Amino acid sequence: QVQLVESGGGLVQAGGSLRLSCAGSGRTGSNYAMGWFRQAPGKAREFVAAISWNGGRTYYADSVKGRFAISRDNAKSTAYLQMNSLEPEDTAVYYCAAAPVTSTLSSTYNSWGQGTQVTVSS
Repeated sequence: QVQLVESGGGLVQAGGSLRLSCAGSGRTGSNYAMGWFRQAPGKAREFVAAISWNGGRTYYADSVKGRFAISRDNAKSTAYLQMNSLEPEDTAVYYCAAAPVTSTLSSTYNSWGQGTQVTVSS
């Protein structure tokens, strides 16, 4: 398995931007797809974005399409989530995860980071 550590969360005003990073260590030589999920208080964890191991394919939840962008730098074993035009509804703990195949399903992912808090004020 790969170990993942997220960073870049924080407090931002509505309309602002943040970039989350997810640094991998361990078996990063394997070809992992990467995903971002989020969980707001009292709600289930939900899919945000995913990217294939080579960056050739990306997928987004409808709620973030056009505002968020997922990318990766395999040389640095790091994935990113650029979040623009943030809304209070985006407030959640954001998790990155690694999976053997690209997927929007959390059950596909077998390595998870500890999460980073994103808070968007109105």
